[in-house]
Amino acid sequence: MSQPSASILIVDDEERNCRLLEALLRPEGYSTRTAHSGRAALDLISEQPPDLILLDVMMPEMDGHAVARHLKANAATSNIPIIMVTALIDREARLAGLNSGAEEFLSKPVDRAELWLRVRNLLRLKNLGNQLQQHTANLEQQVLARTESLRASELLFRQMADNISDMFFLIDARTAMLLYVSPAYERISGRACASLYGEACGWYDDVLEADRVGFAGDWQQARAEGDHEFEHRIVRADGAIRIIEARCFAVRNALGELVRVAGVAKDISESRQATQRIAFLNRVYVVLSSINALIVRVGSKQELFREACSIAVEAGGFRMAWIGMLDAELGRIVRIASSGIDSDLSGSIASLLASHELARDTMIGRAMLQKSPIVANTARHDPGVLLASEHARAGIRSIAVLPLLVGDAAVGILALYAAESDFFQSEELQLLGELAGNIAFAIDHLAKQEQLDYLAYYDLLTGLANRTLFVERVAQHLRSNPDDTQQLGVLLVDLARFKNINDSLGRHAGDSLLRQVAAWLTRLVGDASGVARVGADQFALLLPVVGQNADFVRRVEDALDAFAAQPFRLDDGVFRIVAKVGIALFPNHGAEAESLLANAESALKQAKSSGDRQRMFVDGMGATAAGRPTLEHKLRQALDNGEFVLHYQPKVNLASRLPTGAEALIRWNDPNSGLVPPDRFIPVLEETGLIHEVGRWALKQAVLDHQTWRDSGLGSVRIAVNVSPMQLRHGSFLNDIGLAVSSDVAANAIELEITESVIMEDVRLSIATLSAIRAMGVSIAIDDFGTGFSSLSYLAKLPADTLKIDRSFVTDMTINADGVALVSAIINLAHSLKMNVVAEGVETDEQATLLRLLNCDEYQGFVYSAAVPADEFARRFLSSPPPSS
Repeated sequence: MSQPSASILIVDDEERNCRLLEALLRPEGYSTRTAHSGRAALDLISEQPPDLILLDVMMPEMDGHAVARHLKANAATSNIPIIMVTALIDREARLAGLNSGAEEFLSKPVDRAELWLRVRNLLRLKNLGNQLQQHTANLEQQVLARTESLRASELLFRQMADNISDMFFLIDARTAMLLYVSPAYERISGRACASLYGEACGWYDDVLEADRVGFAGDWQQARAEGDHEFEHRIVRADGAIRIIEARCFAVRNALGELVRVAGVAKDISESRQATQRIAFLNRVYVVLSSINALIVRVGSKQELFREACSIAVEAGGFRMAWIGMLDAELGRIVRIASSGIDSDLSGSIASLLASHELARDTMIGRAMLQKSPIVANTARHDPGVLLASEHARAGIRSIAVLPLLVGDAAVGILALYAAESDFFQSEELQLLGELAGNIAFAIDHLAKQEQLDYLAYYDLLTGLANRTLFVERVAQHLRSNPDDTQQLGVLLVDLARFKNINDSLGRHAGDSLLRQVAAWLTRLVGDASGVARVGADQFALLLPVVGQNADFVRRVEDALDAFAAQPFRLDDGVFRIVAKVGIALFPNHGAEAESLLANAESALKQAKSSGDRQRMFVDGMGATAAGRPTLEHKLRQALDNGEFVLHYQPKVNLASRLPTGAEALIRWNDPNSGLVPPDRFIPVLEETGLIHEVGRWALKQAVLDHQTWRDSGLGSVRIAVNVSPMQLRHGSFLNDIGLAVSSDVAANAIELEITESVIMEDVRLSIATLSAIRAMGVSIAIDDFGTGFSSLSYLAKLPADTLKIDRSFVTDMTINADGVALVSAIINLAHSLKMNVVAEGVETDEQATLLRLLNCDEYQGFVYSAAVPADEFARRFLSSPPPSS
């Protein structure tokens, strides 16, 4: 929960870093000020101290360490929490920051979730500390004032004693007879003052039996020395137990002899309870903070559950933590992770849940059914707690069971067991409810991440590995055979006339054939890990080569014969399918997985063109086309002669159905042959390095076209420009962008589209580069999402504004339910990360309608318009201006 009244000072010599931090903090309700040097920061703090400081370490003249030391040495500013923001992550740098006075650290580039978490927790802890300090000071002032009054005069003591809430007493040091007790005794103990007079230590019977031995020793020490402080518990007349704090003072005669013992006793039950509540809250804060940090970095649900339970026990001081999840097949809650002192108790709970008759009566079962927390603050005497005696033997006195809710469904529970009675009060439950919500959020997104990870490595139709995973598996086999002692064969299998089956029998028949072929090939290889679907009608196999190559080729021929004889049932008919195979052998035809697969592809092309059923790779099959040098020369001339042009494809808002953006696409207007498709020349641009110059031109041209539209009074939209992998990795890339978008208007007009696979090649470098681009005011879009290998933890850290769903997912969406579920998961994931979602390759009204129902934000594709020249785009889509970017 944000704290709107909290003020934060941001100290950084870089203006854009200050602006970025302000942009992240202000939506949470914080007020911010900025300083660009250590001296300026100290001046601002002396004028008006902030509640928290975000302090850059590396600053000229006076660095962050010097600023922190100055503040901590000043009593007026020593309690202001400091978070150091630094790119230095080594241990020595962190120790230097701690020695200077920093409470926390944030690594550059700053992660939004981590920033909010650190700021919020430090502000909460500061507020709690201030409250406790003020409360203690108030108590000390009261005691001091009352004590001074007592010492001043016994007469004044008697006059005051009748009118204050604390109990005053006076005893004879020699006989221990009570000489005076104030009326407050009756309020505190519920008994009459008269019952104490005439007896030595007459209130001994008030003391709780367990404290009597200690009380007797303290009382004797007070009689002997006069000055003494001690605590004990009493039992009131109504049976309530109260905590009493007593302070005794010596009253001496003129000879210095101890003759009286005066004292003040007060009921500190409420203040002790308040202190205990603060301690309880601090423990819950520690658990909440630690598990939130875990959620940011965790990679799997099992790791999340195991670590969360350990944190609750080790950092939070709980006796036991227990997480269970609903097993839909078994229809019951199953223990997933637990931590704590009593494994037998944890096992007993799991056994109870295995019984359908008893499970619903447990706290866990009730929390699942009611979808709300179930609490027992006196577990031993609560009739709703099963296994009460086992809990008591384990030292458990309070239990809270919190449901984990995903959407409106309870998918599991988090149970916490405390050694203290009355642990779970409203404040603790509010924080723990937030914790349960965060864990449920992580469960939901990790499940979606598992879907995306599966998509990244497996073919949805057949369940086989896809090309990416197959290449990794081949590479793993090669790494395990470093001495080239074992030959391996990579086979690429192509189904002949597969398109005819799809066209004549329908897509469902083609899908059925692919699944049957996948099963047949898996049986042939004997291991599903050696089979993959790498194309629409192509499969890859990994086989060991036993004997001579000729023997291996005969095995392949025998397999082809068996495949040709295998009947495949499609609809009500039986079909025989012919396959063609390309073969590449390790190590003769390549030492790397990619080269082996590429050479198998070359062999397959030769087999298909020659009419043979199978071909083995030979040198020269993959030679580069002779015409490549000529094409490179033409492209250099095209750049010099201004033959490249930009066409624009509109991006359309699914709700309003109006253009809200455009993607700039490079076209080559060859004077001899006309427009050349990009797949003919873009690869050559990248191979020759010309992509850097052409990319710079495209960026500048997009900015110029945008400015032309604005100057003409037309509506302007944000233009997306694609970034090549070579551009992103080039050292001058950031400078190129800075030159092209030198004004705020130009920066706001441009969005850079970078494919997911390129970003994931070097995530840390990509995050740093994209953060620098965002600091210029340029938006970032992740293109072709779903084709790379993003993890949830990395995706949440990427400084991106838009996520573009790859066209292959859009196509599958109208074919099967899995496709719809996958697109929905991607959209929900992007929205939870506050990203705009654009679907690519939308070619039918059915696809557009589905995307609108799934709450997709925008789309682009032929169903609305193909890419068109700049002047035609302005005439068709900007003459009636849509909302400007």
